Amino acid sequence: MNSWFECKVKYDKEIEGGLQKSVSEPYMVDALSFTEAESRIIEEMRPFISGEFSVANIKRVRLSELFFDERGDKWYKCKVNFITLDEKSGTEKRTASYMLVQAADFSTALENLLKGMKSTMADYEVAAITETPIMDVFRYEVEADAAAENR
Repeated sequence: MNSWFECKVKYDKEIEGGLQKSVSEPYMVDALSFTEAESRIIEEMRPFISGEFSVANIKRVRLSELFFDERGDKWYKCKVNFITLDEKSGTEKRTASYMLVQAADFSTALENLLKGMKSTMADYEVAAITETPIMDVFRYEVEADAAAENR
């Protein structure tokens, strides 16, 4: 199971008119520890940021699944309730699970979520979908696969 960390990167960004503005942008990183998450985000961001930057905050995020769509430029956090039946009491029990979906807009996010959940045998309901400020997601597997190919 993947461990996801939200890393906030703080740096000076050039805006219209050549002015500098200090920004703090969140990114998701797949890592085993806080130390590895910091190391990976620094490595991933170095080619994209000219000048100095710092990792302002790192927090662990519980995600059960990520659905990627290269055509999308936004990330949506989806709350999905899995529905089970308690046989003793005969009542329905809902267990919340959070997923991150890449999409161009809200309706595409819902489509991508439903497409990704198509093979799920359990009963579920989509409880919420919200747009996040996350700029990008850096998967560990992609890096591991590239390293294996270079050997």
